[in-house]
Amino acid sequence: MQLFYNPHLSEDTQEIKFDKEESRHIVTVLRMKEGQTLTITNGKGSFFSVEITNAHPKACLASKISTEKQPPIPYQLHLAVAPTKLNDRYEWFLEKATEIGITEISPIICDHSERKIIKNDRYEKILQSAMKQSLKAYLPVLNEAVNFNEFIESQKNSVTQKYIAHCEQMDKKTLKSILKPSQNLLILIGPEGDFSNEEIQLAIENGFAPVSLGETRLRTETAAIVACHSVAFINQK
Repeated sequence: MQLFYNPHLSEDTQEIKFDKEESRHIVTVLRMKEGQTLTITNGKGSFFSVEITNAHPKACLASKISTEKQPPIPYQLHLAVAPTKLNDRYEWFLEKATEIGITEISPIICDHSERKIIKNDRYEKILQSAMKQSLKAYLPVLNEAVNFNEFIESQKNSVTQKYIAHCEQMDKKTLKSILKPSQNLLILIGPEGDFSNEEIQLAIENGFAPVSLGETRLRTETAAIVACHSVAFINQK
C-alpha cells in the first residue's frame, strides 16, 4: 500500500487537493488515473481511502470514500536525545524510532554536546517518511531543541515515569528490568561524551531514576534505539 500524508484531513473532509509535489508523484511517477484509489493519513490516527477525481500533475484532486481509525500504541514514550555530532546518525534514530513506535521526541542540548544547531524542518520530513513507510497513522511529536536544564525544569511536575540513561558508575538498574506494559515513559539519552556529572545529579534531584541500557558503551543513536525497542518489546501482546 502506498501511503500519503496530509495533516489537514479530518472526519468532515470530503475533497482533497494535493500539493504540486504530491500531485506530480501520484500522476507522473505512479501514473494513477481518475477512478483509482489511494490511502492518506493525517498523522493523528486516521486512514482515509480516497478516489482520484482529477489526475492533474500539478493539482490532483480526490474525494473521500471512507475513514478508518488505527489503534494507538498502548504506551506513551518520550525520548529526549542529545543531537549527535554527525547529523545523519540522528536522522537514522528518528527514522527507526518512528518505525518501532514512539510518541514524542525532544532534542536536548547538553554540556558535552558538539552540535547545537537543529533543523526541525528536515527532521519533520524524516518522521513523515518513516511513518508512511511503516504504514502508521500516528506522527510522533517533534519538539524544538532545548537546553538540558530548561528541559529538566519543564518536566518537574510530570507524573510520567522518568529515567536518565548514562555511563557513570553508580547504583542503577537496567531499563529492561524495571519496564512494565502500558507505562508512560520519559527517557533521557546523552551526547557522545555522555551527560556531565552536574546534569546527572540535576536529573536525579528532579525525579529521574538512573538506568543502564546494558554492559557495553553505546553510541547516542544506538542507545536511543535500544531504549525505544525495549519499551516496544515489553508492550508486545
